[in-house]
Parts: sequence; C-alpha cells; structure tokens
Amino acid sequence: MVWFGKQEEAEIPEVMDQGMRRPSNVEAMQQHHRKSVSNKGLTGASALTVRQSIFPITLVTILFFLWGFAYGLLDVLNAKFQNSLDITAAKAGGLQGAYFGAYLLGPPTYSGWIVRKFGYRWTFIAGLCIYGVGALMFWPSAVYRSFGGFCGSLFIVGSGLSTLETSANPFIATCGPPRLSEFRLELSQSFQAIGSVMAPLLASRVFFKETDDKDLANVQWTYLGIAAFVFLLAVVFYFAPIPEVTDADMALQAEQSSGLTGYVDKPMRRQYKLFFAVIAQFCYVGAQVGVAAQFIKYSVESAKISDAAASDRYAIGQGLFAIGRFAAAGLMMVIKPRWVLLIFMTGVMIFIAAAMGVEGEGGVAMLSLVLFFESCVFPTIFTLSIRGLGRHTKRGSSWIVAAVSGGALFPALTGLAADHMDYHKAMCVPLVGFFVAFAFPIYLNTVCAHELDGFRESKIGYKDDDGLAIGDIKHEERRASLVHEEKGVLATEKEVAN
Repeated sequence: MVWFGKQEEAEIPEVMDQGMRRPSNVEAMQQHHRKSVSNKGLTGASALTVRQSIFPITLVTILFFLWGFAYGLLDVLNAKFQNSLDITAAKAGGLQGAYFGAYLLGPPTYSGWIVRKFGYRWTFIAGLCIYGVGALMFWPSAVYRSFGGFCGSLFIVGSGLSTLETSANPFIATCGPPRLSEFRLELSQSFQAIGSVMAPLLASRVFFKETDDKDLANVQWTYLGIAAFVFLLAVVFYFAPIPEVTDADMALQAEQSSGLTGYVDKPMRRQYKLFFAVIAQFCYVGAQVGVAAQFIKYSVESAKISDAAASDRYAIGQGLFAIGRFAAAGLMMVIKPRWVLLIFMTGVMIFIAAAMGVEGEGGVAMLSLVLFFESCVFPTIFTLSIRGLGRHTKRGSSWIVAAVSGGALFPALTGLAADHMDYHKAMCVPLVGFFVAFAFPIYLNTVCAHELDGFRESKIGYKDDDGLAIGDIKHEERRASLVHEEKGVLATEKEVAN
C-alpha cells in the first residue's frame, strides 16, 4: 500500500487539529517554489475564490491543449509510419498500444506517488520533462527508421502526458469553489478537443504537405519543436503561482460540506463509487478510441468514398466533439452535471446503435453524432467520481486516469471484429464498452444524487457580505468574533436588567 501512496494521506483527526491554525486562501496563493508540499498539511486552498483560481487554471488548460494536440497527431503519425516503414496496419496499431499502455503503468505508481509526495507544481514539471524527453527520442528513431524506437518514444510521451493528466485533472477539479468543479474541468478539456482537431489539420497542410511518403524528416523537426516548447513550459510552471490543494484540504472541504452532502469519512476499500467509475472510465475510453480508430475505414465502407474524403468526415466529427464539450460546459451552469452525463451517454447509446444499422452517408452522420455526445463523458465521470473522496482525492484521481489505458485494448478488439465481419458490425465492440459506462450515470442519478447535489449547493469559495470567502479561516474567525461579541452584548444586557 506504500507504493500507492497510502502513507501520504492525512487522517481526519490530523486535519481537524490543524483547523483553526491553517493558512488563509491568500497565503495559499503566495506559497511559491517549495521543494515539496506535505499532503497531510492544510494550505488554505480549500476555499479559493473564482478570481484566485483563474490564472492557475488558465495555465493548466494549456496542458490540456498540449496533450490534445499530441493525441491528434497520433493517427496521422500512425499512417505516416505505416507508409514510410512498410509495416502492416496491425503492427502500426502498436503505436496506440504504446501510448495508452503508459497510462496503465504511470498513474497508479510513480505519477500518483509524485503528486502526493511533492504536490501539483512538481508533478506538472516532471510530466513536462518526461514528455520532452520522449519527443526528443523521436529524432534518433527517425534517423534509424526504427519502428521499435518509435513505439518506445511514444511510450515515454504517453508516460509524460499521463503524469500531467494525473495532476491536471484533479487540480482543475479542486482549484476553486467546489460547486463549479464539473464546469471548470469540462471547459478546460474543451481546449484539449481543439488541440485534437488542429493537430491533423496542421499535419496534413503544414508538417507533411509536400513530403514524400518515405520521408520522416518533418516528423523529426515536429517533435523537436514540441520538445523545446514543453521544456520552456516547465520553466514557466516553476515560476508560476500554483496553489497546492492537498488531500488534507479536500478532507476539510468535505467535512465543511457534510451538512449538505451527508459526507462521512470512509477508508479507500469502501469507496464503491470510485471503483465503479474506474470500470466505467476504462470501458468508455476504450470504446471512444475504438470508434475513432475505425472511423475512416467505417466511412469508406459505408459511404463508398475515398480515404481523403473519409478523413474530411472525421475532421467534421472531431469538430462536433469539440463543440459538444463547450455545449456541455454551458449546460452545467443551468443543469445538474449528473443529468448532463446521463443525457449525453443516452445519446451515445442511441447513435452507436444507429451507426451499426444505417448505411451510406447516414451511417457516417450517426457515427459523427456519437463523437458529439462522447464529448463530455470523460471529464464528467472524473469530477463526479472524486466528489466526496476527501483525503483519498489524489489517489482516487490517479486510478481514474489509469483507466484511460482502456484505449490500448478496445481498438485492437474492434479491428479484429472488422477483419472477421465488417466495420458496421464491428461497432458492437464499442457498443459493449459504452453500455458498461452507461450504467454509471444511472447509478449516480439514483444512489448518489443527494451527495452530488449537496456539493453543487455548497457556497465554499464564494464571498459573504463582508467580502470574505466562505470556508476560509478568515471567514471562520470573523464568525467566531461575531458570536463572541453577541454573547458579550447579551451578558451585558442581562447584568443591566438585574
């Protein structure tokens, strides 16, 4: 259990003992350049306001764009390597296996340990440096035209990005008022979707516009540029004002919200919602990647169009995915996030089933709508599943990120089904994954509704009439002072009456 970071988690008595001695949210924003941050200590970041959280969230949102861009390049590079190295489609699928396989290894082990031991800032820096090293490794891999080298480089890139995601997702979800958690992560991940759309467009029109199919020179320069950018970004993160939200802070916030949510501290082995979320996320991400990996081949088979025209259809589908994320973020301001998740997952189920039965351009349209409704699922499952984890928030988050490794399994199964049937019938594999994931929002809307709605009603991080943030130590000191003054006035009035 030490490997998974249990010893880095605070106990509730430890947290409550620090309660009236904890820093304020202003002090939380002033804590810079620490070598490490004790995950058992309160930092004051449990009551950050919207204004305080805007800059660090904006900076971290750049990371979402970054790995969205990297993921968008994956399919393009897959095809490029396949042509230049004369390898089979099945072997080229090893690139996706290398990328998503890193998610299975990193988050539950070294990535999760780093974020609990040293805090978010140093996890961001570590993830960026690992990503940069992986990007640099593409240069010798291209020089020696080594497919194994490309897989190894992509595994290192995936390790860096999984480390970033292990820290970025919970950071966005917890940095600011808890009632806006789902909205913040949905909006930030919308920029990841933009990166996924931009990458293949730039690849086809800029990076590889006038190169021979056998030429990998532009691949080398592309990743060299990415490496330079991420190393520069690591320096920026060292100097940036990144507040540290510890598990102790999340435990305090959960205790402060317990009147609304019914929160009771439980050991990790009893976090059943989290375990269900990991299974749902694994199946959902696997199904999503399975659909994306076969979209072009499906379009060619269904609409009888060329690969180039099918790629254009896929670009439209990715555009719908990005639009869907912004739409879901807007909906979450007026509709409960658990309802939004249920609505979007219902749309996924309807249109993936329709895509199996509809031929022609209509089938392509059905699959494109699947991409639209997929948009909000990952970030919403993430934020809803860490609600109420308290002192287990960082460890639970790393498990959900590890579930992204489902992307290494489902594309291969979908491709295998397509080899033995056709691409329409092969969509039954993603359908099964989506069906398992669909059970999770049903569970949330029945079993967990009271708890989730309580967090949405919380006022922590919002200003009171005196301009103090609710939940902050300054706010509590002010309330205690007013109570003391009121008792003094009552005592004086009682003496005068006697």
